[in-house]
Amino acid sequence: MQNFKYPRAEKLKKNIEITLLFEKGKWRTCGNLRIIILKSKPNLPVDSTKFGVSVSKRYFKKAVHRNRIKRLLRECYRLNKDLFREAFGEKTIAMLFWVSSEMPSKFQDVEEQFIKLCQLQKKV
Repeated sequence: MQNFKYPRAEKLKKNIEITLLFEKGKWRTCGNLRIIILKSKPNLPVDSTKFGVSVSKRYFKKAVHRNRIKRLLRECYRLNKDLFREAFGEKTIAMLFWVSSEMPSKFQDVEEQFIKLCQLQKKV
């Protein structure tokens, strides 16, 4: 049975982790999605998978639109968590970004790009 939960323990919230992610993380882009990932290494202890979402105020001035896209991105992660872990690893810190100024019309569009991003990572 799949675990479709997105508990607090998986949410990327600490400034230390976010700073570390931006300093030492690797960027991947696919369509309108961009992800920065940091995998666990001996000198970088990561306890478990942490995942965060961000949408630029530059592209979406209204908070309503930013929040909608964030909800879509979190839902993509929640429903495809197993695919994400298979592609990026069990102990990973990641932050997902929407890098287009166009509003996604459907959840299926966002999910399709998220799956493509995970599949591209598997090939690397």
